[in-house]
Amino acid sequence: MTVRALPRPVSPLADLVALTKPRLSSLVLCTLAGGMWLAPGELSVSRWVATLLGTAGTVGAANALNCWIERDRDRLMARTRGRPLPSGRMEPGVALGFGLALAVFSLPLLALGSNGLTGSLGFLALVSYVAAYTPLKPLSPGAMLVGGIPGALPPLMGWTAVTGHIGAGGLALFGILFAWQMPHFLAIALFRKDEYRKAGYLALPLVSGDDATRIWMLLWTVLLVALSVLPVPLGVARPHYLGPAAVLGAVFLALVVRGVVRREGKAWARQTFLFSLVYLTGLFAALLLSARAH
Repeated sequence: MTVRALPRPVSPLADLVALTKPRLSSLVLCTLAGGMWLAPGELSVSRWVATLLGTAGTVGAANALNCWIERDRDRLMARTRGRPLPSGRMEPGVALGFGLALAVFSLPLLALGSNGLTGSLGFLALVSYVAAYTPLKPLSPGAMLVGGIPGALPPLMGWTAVTGHIGAGGLALFGILFAWQMPHFLAIALFRKDEYRKAGYLALPLVSGDDATRIWMLLWTVLLVALSVLPVPLGVARPHYLGPAAVLGAVFLALVVRGVVRREGKAWARQTFLFSLVYLTGLFAALLLSARAH
């Protein structure tokens, strides 16, 4: 007789935290902090804290509402069926209320604790993620472009929190993060293609095929590498930043080119996804070190 192990109990608090997608939220907060660090000017400790907390709450609200909207589709994917809503551990109303409460708390905190422009960008990020990107995912592969907007706004929000305006440096950071998301998410779409098909999401590989997806990954990576140079002429980074940026860009580009030429599959897509995280971490580390090396 085989005894099946019982699932580990999950506390209600842990489930609420899970709705905010902590790993994704942590990445967002790192890019926000990077934008604040790179922006010219100073920010008081209280405004730093208010901006971080306000953004964390706004991102958490967007993720919780996304989980509420996609709860039925999440049941169809192995990666997401263990989340609080599709697993049945949490009532949908609780998740909806939690997401709305976070938004009601966080957006005013962001606007008052930072400034109105940063609060407006936070509102744009929340609305574009929940009301545009999420419902578009089952309808069009172009949803990825819409989703790139809220994903790229945090470093710009960090910039505006310090400067009070949208400058060329902040837009360059936005552009870098926007372009980075495209090969990153397309790699995910390639190695999770079967799951997306089962859940009814129109990812690019399902609509245009793997070859076209790899070509788009290459085009976006070329644009990303080109944009990664901009912080130097714009005065955001010092010239020695270009060395690490060039090395990281060359490795990323070579990896994607290899996949296109050899028409590689899921293993390559997963490898590219993982390296994209290394690339972004290394690029921002080089930016931050360069910006403070006076």
